[in-house]
Amino acid sequence: MKGDRVIDEAVALVRDGYSVTLPVNGRSMLPFIIGGRESVILAPPAGLRRGLVALAWVEDRRYVLHRIERVEGDRVTLMGDGNLAGREYCTVGDVRAIATYVVDEAHCRHYLYSPWRKTASAVWWWLLPVRRYILAIYRLFNKNKIQ
Repeated sequence: MKGDRVIDEAVALVRDGYSVTLPVNGRSMLPFIIGGRESVILAPPAGLRRGLVALAWVEDRRYVLHRIERVEGDRVTLMGDGNLAGREYCTVGDVRAIATYVVDEAHCRHYLYSPWRKTASAVWWWLLPVRRYILAIYRLFNKNKIQ
C-alpha cells in the first residue's frame, strides 16, 4: 500500500538518524493524539517500556502507532488510547520508532512524556472500563474536529 511505503521511508530516515514528522490518521489514539489534525515526531526505538507511543509493524501485516502496554522478553503488547478493546502484538524488532512529540495544528510541539501527560495516560489506562462513555462524550463535543 502507498501509506506503508511512506511509513517505510520515514522509518528508514529515523534509522539513519533523521528526525521525522509523520501525520497521524484515525481515532485510535484519542484523546492524546488527534488523527487528521496532529502529527508525531519519531525517534529511534530505544529503551522500550510501558507507556511509550510506538510505531510498530504488527501481526506481519500493518503499521500502528499505539501505546506500549507491556514488554515481556521479545514480545510487545500495544493498545491505542482510543481503543476500547483489542490489542496488537509484535516483537521488539518490529517496533520501528518511538513518538517523542505531538505537533498540533499551530505547529507547536508538545513532549509526549511530560509529567502531566504521563499522569494523564496512566489515569486514562485505569479508566479503561468507562472509556467508552468518556470517548463518546469527547466525540460528541469534537465531532467537527476529529477524523
